[in-house]
Amino acid sequence: MTLALEIVFWGACALIVWTQIAYGAALALAARVLGRTRDGEARAGEDALEAASLPSLSLIVAAHDEQEVIGAKVTNALALDYPRELLEVIVACDGCTDETAQRARAAGADIVLELPRAGKIRAQDAAVERAGGELVAFSDANALWDADAARALVAVFADPRVGYACGQVIFSGDGSNQEGVYWRYELGLRELESRLCSITAGNGAIYATPRERYLVVDPIMGHDLSLPFNMVKRGLRAVYVPAARAREKMVPSLGGEYSRKRRMMSHTWPIVVRGGMLSPRGYPPAYALMIFSHRLLRYGTPLLHVIALAGNVALVALGAGTLYEVTLGLQLALLAGAALAGVAPLRVLLMARYYVLTTASSAAGLWDWLRHGTPAWWEAAEGTR
Repeated sequence: MTLALEIVFWGACALIVWTQIAYGAALALAARVLGRTRDGEARAGEDALEAASLPSLSLIVAAHDEQEVIGAKVTNALALDYPRELLEVIVACDGCTDETAQRARAAGADIVLELPRAGKIRAQDAAVERAGGELVAFSDANALWDADAARALVAVFADPRVGYACGQVIFSGDGSNQEGVYWRYELGLRELESRLCSITAGNGAIYATPRERYLVVDPIMGHDLSLPFNMVKRGLRAVYVPAARAREKMVPSLGGEYSRKRRMMSHTWPIVVRGGMLSPRGYPPAYALMIFSHRLLRYGTPLLHVIALAGNVALVALGAGTLYEVTLGLQLALLAGAALAGVAPLRVLLMARYYVLTTASSAAGLWDWLRHGTPAWWEAAEGTR
């Protein structure tokens, strides 16, 4: 009995450590051993673009009631260092009840679609149908691109094996949210995955794909997670382009970040369970390991923590030894630190609270999806506009 509990306990702990820490170290070691550099890939794309004309680009912004930021977004898009004759700016208004459409037109958007509310994905689908660019790029209404972001993003498509590319999002803002620390680590993992194979997820602020390779997905299954692995299954690469930068405001509070991630996870679980991510068909072996390590284990971390805690309590009750009293104390200290962060907002306590809440958000998102499904539409996160 004790041996079985020890195996379960240490197995759960090992999987948590692997997905949260050791996976990143393994990627870094693999990249170092194999000697694959992102700079070489980026230079190859830039050289190819210098030898040929830039592709035409349709920049699509799906928006729901974004009158406060849409004008600045369109102005930002039109100010990109990209030939105006090759750049098309499309705003797809998803059931807007405010002045989003009017302000987008006034700011100079080339096409403004006023659509019934059906969700972000269907608004993007409609915009792609109207797009004239060889490449279609996507961004959020509150994300502002650096002037050279479009050129950096399209450069990688000089390689015909690339089917999807996302850029780097830089968050700004202060408050109790520790998302910035996590996000820097996540971008480091993304860069390593891109060097070695393909990324396992993108972001909604800055990404692109050739128009003929655009995939129509279920409206509750966002592009951020659906497009990268589906491109890989089709024999293409999904890459990260850190030189293509977008900037947006961070959710100011940890409570707001928890709500945002809970909503995101309610869209993520359908992709995992029935959207094709679980099926290994079409994955190269290295990419299958990345999906398992970075996505499936990460999303399953709440269950692993429950198993580790329950197993640890049982081992202490059985008198398995001082070691298990220490590990139980560490687990309880993490939970206590998260609870105390609301009273004493010290950095270490805020980090503990961030980890506990964002880990719990995965389980909460699964519960939301199983209990009442996931709507296709969305609301802007508080404090990000």
